[in-house]
This record gives sequence, structure tokens and C-alpha cells, in this order.
Amino acid sequence: MHKKAVFLDRDGTINEDVGYLYRKEDLIFIPGAIDAMKILQESFLLFIVTNQQGISQGIFSEEEFLDFNKIFLEILEKNGIRIAEVFYCPHTKEENCRCRKPKTFFIEKAVEKYCLDIKDSYMIGDHSSDIETGTGMDIKTIYLLSGHGRKHVGELGASPGHIADDLYRAALWIRQQ
Repeated sequence: MHKKAVFLDRDGTINEDVGYLYRKEDLIFIPGAIDAMKILQESFLLFIVTNQQGISQGIFSEEEFLDFNKIFLEILEKNGIRIAEVFYCPHTKEENCRCRKPKTFFIEKAVEKYCLDIKDSYMIGDHSSDIETGTGMDIKTIYLLSGHGRKHVGELGASPGHIADDLYRAALWIRQQ
């Protein structure tokens, strides 16, 4: 049986984008994000797809990222949220790797591993690269005005299927579809 998925950017989508986030004390969830994920997981598997170039730049180590990620997921689990998998790219744009959004490597990997139905899945984020990733896989896309979204809305290279103020409003919109 094919399952539907929602691929979420992390910083600016689920939590406030405070720069290079790798310490628990800097974690601030965007209001409504937890409730949004509860709504979404009623019908979808949830994935996080995040570019984390701070690793490659030496701002924080991969171990520090993984330690933070474990805490992040534990907080979500305590709030009733289950993330199927977190995919992260540790590279800078200049490294031209195969896994950095807007490339579709992680979406392809999830589709194969979890037997996902792409036509009924979504990619949600606050950067053009999130929308480009989704359109590259023919996934429905939602651009968020939270995080950096409002600042960069004029720079979208691909047209999103929908624009929402934040993840909560995106989840409500999806539920109505």
C-alpha cells in the first residue's frame, strides 16, 4: 500500500530560524507548529528534510547536530508527533553534492524506502529550495511566510501550489483539500 507523506523543512518551518541551530537552549518552536504536525500525521507520514551547512563550515559538528536532533525528536514525541525520518545535508551549496535541496535525493530515497505515493504528498518550507525540491518530484508544494519566507517570497524560482502564513495554516489548508 502506498502511503502519503509531508516533507517538512525544519528551520523557519517547525522552529524559529535562529541561524545555526544545534543547541537545545536556542530551540523555539513556531507557534502552532506542534498542532500542525498533529493534524498532518492523521493522514500523512512526516519527514524532515533540512540543509545543515553549519556542519561542513565547522560551526558545529555532525555529532552535535545528531545530539540536538535526538533531543528535537524526543520533544516532538512527548507532544505526540512521530517523524518517520530526518534527512539532512551537511554540505555547503559550493560543494555541489547530490543531497542538498533543491536536489531531490532525499525525497527519492524516502519514496523508495517507505513506498510513498508522491502525487498525494507535500513539500512544505520557507525557502525557494523547498519549493524547487517539491516541484522536482511533482509533489504538491506549500511555501510558508514564516521563517525567511516573507523576506524571500519575491525570489521564488518555482511557483508553489499554495502559500500559507505558517505551518499551522498550511495544515488546516491541507485538511480541507
